[in-house]
Amino acid sequence: MPDEDRTRLLDIAKSAATEAGKAILTIYDSGDFTEHEKEDDSPVTSADYHANDIITQILSKETPDIPIMSEETNNGMLSDRSHWQRYWLIDPIDGTQEFIARSGDFAVNIALVENNEPTIGVIYWPTGQTLYYAAKGQGAFKSSSLENRPIKVRKLDDPHDGVVMVAISRRQAREKVMSQMNDNRIYQTLPLGSCSLKACFIAEGKADVFLRIGVTGEWDTGASQCIVSEAGGQIMAADFSPLSYNQRDSLTNPDFVIVGDPNVDWKNIVQYQMDN
Repeated sequence: MPDEDRTRLLDIAKSAATEAGKAILTIYDSGDFTEHEKEDDSPVTSADYHANDIITQILSKETPDIPIMSEETNNGMLSDRSHWQRYWLIDPIDGTQEFIARSGDFAVNIALVENNEPTIGVIYWPTGQTLYYAAKGQGAFKSSSLENRPIKVRKLDDPHDGVVMVAISRRQAREKVMSQMNDNRIYQTLPLGSCSLKACFIAEGKADVFLRIGVTGEWDTGASQCIVSEAGGQIMAADFSPLSYNQRDSLTNPDFVIVGDPNVDWKNIVQYQMDN
């Protein structure tokens, strides 16, 4: 895709994420929402559905020829979508539990996937009023009222003398994650909410690695993968094999790892065991 076309689609995604984020924040501040439970026992709220409607309406209007896959819609069987050469992949609220718990650590995720690879990534953090975004070959950026700048993963030897900053979930036992790390390193932990915000913190150099053990969907990693990759890092399955998009009937991810500094031997640091 020519860069100018990708830039246009990136602008559309940025607008959709920001509009949805503003609506989510209004609901969050008012506390006026309803909670439901999905078939997989995960939570969803009326705010998720409202944000989904906003995003899908904008994307459908501006790019009627591009299909949309969302956490909050029925995405059909692989046979129905395997012919898609490109599609939008969205998570209206990544971190619904954090939204309900009022931690503020939730975000809007929008990715464009082309030939099974995320090539546009937009993540909007409503409570931080911050937009992270990237397009393939164009770098990764952070935009807020305070700054608008390119972002890069940090080198592990600067400024913490080799200390590895591990992003961890607020709702996942620290010991479960740290048991997967090589004992020969010094670690600090940074508790955060949504997966995508952890990815953004790694992309901008505030953390170095995040190991996600547990159920997620492809919409949890699509936007993050583009942003982290353009910032110099990687997202992979926890066994360091590539993640796949729209190639299986199930849209569930394996356990995965997000890493920063490309010069680090991450396989020696993250010693993932599947039976843990």
